[in-house]
Amino acid sequence: MKVCIFGAGAVGGNAAARLIAARDAEVSVVARGAHLAAIREKGLTLHTGGETLGGMPHAATDDPSTLPPQDLVVVTLKAHSLPAIAGQIRALLAPGAAAVFFTNGVPWWWNHGIDEEEGSLPLLDPDGLLWRDLGPDSVLGGVVYSANAVTEPGVITHTAGNRWIIGEPTGYASPRADAAAEVFQRAGLGGEVTTDIRKAMWEKLALNIAANPLCALSRLPLGRWHEVPGLGELGIGMIKEMLAVAKALGWDLTSAVDPAAALPARPGRPGGKPSMLQDAEAGRPMEVEAIVGQLQAFGRDHGVPTPAIDVVLPLLRALDAAVSKPPVKV
Repeated sequence: MKVCIFGAGAVGGNAAARLIAARDAEVSVVARGAHLAAIREKGLTLHTGGETLGGMPHAATDDPSTLPPQDLVVVTLKAHSLPAIAGQIRALLAPGAAAVFFTNGVPWWWNHGIDEEEGSLPLLDPDGLLWRDLGPDSVLGGVVYSANAVTEPGVITHTAGNRWIIGEPTGYASPRADAAAEVFQRAGLGGEVTTDIRKAMWEKLALNIAANPLCALSRLPLGRWHEVPGLGELGIGMIKEMLAVAKALGWDLTSAVDPAAALPARPGRPGGKPSMLQDAEAGRPMEVEAIVGQLQAFGRDHGVPTPAIDVVLPLLRALDAAVSKPPVKV
């Protein structure tokens, strides 16, 4: 099986290293910069639970057009970077193959299997490139629980979580979803198949909707929220609003998710830095629309008030503009 990891950074590098070590598939990676140079020279190295895994991929490139058709493309890039590579992903797919998108928040393919005429979500695919050039029928949905960091070029450190959930956007079981999960399982990646990938998305968003934006805005890791009275309450309010939006769309998680328990910033929990805080500190664009903006849009479409999100979202968009698009000096 030919497998391409498109975006072999922290999360994608974990998957790639394990797949390479398993020797069960022909693994190629798409990366860039110093990270790519290190992979080409020494391969990928993954440190996890006292073990070191990895090896040399079949190919490592920043030009996916140099790769042969793939049986599975695993996309682990941030949501805002996806429209620009829609055509590249489509060109990589062998006949009948799929691209599985492990992204945070609401996925761009949301309407596939629900409302095909509505098509793409403008906040996530503004020009419809993903919907038109790739096509949602080529997609498997993915949700991942895995904490990783690129500790040096070519080296990934995995610290927590190893759950990789895969499902058809249409909600049906399929051989291609089973095959993707199986290759993950054989590599020790905890692959599992669901017939309700959107429910899995909502369950993870309950953990992200407050922690990511509030850590980015405050520049505080989760372990320091207790220093600021009211920050945790604001986070709980955002989770409640998310649950109300999900219920309006047909996914009632109110009896399964306790907003206070879903808030990662609680006494006794480790105080890490969510991805948005890491991106803000590094001056990188953040997944604002996938995690927060589209949730507000769903709320407005279905008449669900989101007062906490309505305050946080403009501030988050402003922060994103400030850190990722610095003003031009004149």
